[in-house]
Amino acid sequence: MAEGHAGAGDAAGVRVEAESSSEPPPASSRGAMSREDCVEGIRSALKHPTVRFLREQMEKAGCQVWPRLIRAATCSTAGGYASGEGIKVCCNHMTLQDEINQVIIHELVHAYDDCVTKNMDWKNCAHHACSEIRANHLSGDCHYKRELLRGFMKIRGHEQDCVKRRALMSVRNNPYCSEAAAKDAIEAVWNICYNDTRPFDRAP
Repeated sequence: MAEGHAGAGDAAGVRVEAESSSEPPPASSRGAMSREDCVEGIRSALKHPTVRFLREQMEKAGCQVWPRLIRAATCSTAGGYASGEGIKVCCNHMTLQDEINQVIIHELVHAYDDCVTKNMDWKNCAHHACSEIRANHLSGDCHYKRELLRGFMKIRGHEQDCVKRRALMSVRNNPYCSEAAAKDAIEAVWNICYNDTRPFDRAP
């Protein structure tokens, strides 16, 4: 999920930091990993082939990869991306390494879009919808096994239904987009954004 308005360790030039806050933390998910394990999980995720590929493609495109690209945080969702601030992984929702990998891959697609898309405006519902469609489609968030674990048993057409459902959940949380505006934006940009597979279309 993108947020357009919006102890450390080094791994391949990216510093992973634990975010502190004076606000009371949201309730943790049952079985959530410790902050220390979460930070270690983020470091491990930086070695994941897809994460490495996305970072390499961002660098090749001239995108800034911030020293504080990824932060371990406590928050109300699984993760987020904020323009100019980077990615946060919400440790209180992480239970497995695979979940950390998926959050980072998803948010790196947003970071890539933020960099390579001219005049990207996260307040614009269509812009936000396009990036959510791409992030949910390209990250593997909607693989049928993940959908089965969420309780969605549909076999035919499950992936596109999942992408639309998850994109709508994110865009309607944008304070500049009503639910109706989010639905209209997703329908308007669906074909072009779902079929836009950059930067994976450049993979060897």
